[in-house]
Amino acid sequence: MAPADKYSVILPTYNERKNLPIITWLLAETFTKSKLDWELVIVDDASPDGTQEVAAELVELYGADRILLKPRSGKLGLGTAYVHGLQFVTGNFVIIMDADFSHHPKFIPEFIELQKKGDYDIVTGTRYKGNGGVYGWDLKRKLISRGANFLATVVLQPGVSDLTGSFRLYRKEVLAKIISVTKSKGYVFQMEMMARAKSLGFTVGEVPITFVDRLYGDSKLGGDEIVSYAKGVYGLWTSI
Repeated sequence: MAPADKYSVILPTYNERKNLPIITWLLAETFTKSKLDWELVIVDDASPDGTQEVAAELVELYGADRILLKPRSGKLGLGTAYVHGLQFVTGNFVIIMDADFSHHPKFIPEFIELQKKGDYDIVTGTRYKGNGGVYGWDLKRKLISRGANFLATVVLQPGVSDLTGSFRLYRKEVLAKIISVTKSKGYVFQMEMMARAKSLGFTVGEVPITFVDRLYGDSKLGGDEIVSYAKGVYGLWTSI
């Protein structure tokens, strides 16, 4: 008899002291209600706001078998945060998501259901299919996101509708393989992961999600990221 599936959430954090207790509680509630085995790996990049102190309290509250705090010495980037977190996961499936509450854990059971139904290697949340959507963004931000996805879809043809999203479920070994060949940093990283998945022949399912702008703290998207994104799309087009 095959062992039951276990779901490991890798949560990169930087200045998420206010959001971390909320997202942890919601994750615990979601997994417990669904009777699923789970753990949360918090990868904090030396947040100066006390995020690690809050995380340490959560370890005490939920137990070291559920919450793992694996900090790093500085702000080293999203891609390397996943590489770091992956070293410590014990589940056979890995969920990546944002800590700022823009990704609601209530969608995780839908990800898992679709994965089982289609035996997918990856399930990704999409804001741009079915009843998915974005809340809390102004028109400019929506246009940038739509434009970024349109540009990447036309150039790379990855077969998914939301390339820049970062709410996904992976088989552990699939995530490890994709990360090992992904070269981008910053916001291009998520897009390259999907382009690499297609080139490697992995199967991807999509679940419509509602994306809500962060509850506390500042958005990390700026003009420099938009320029680097456009360069990243071109770089991937010439290399994949």
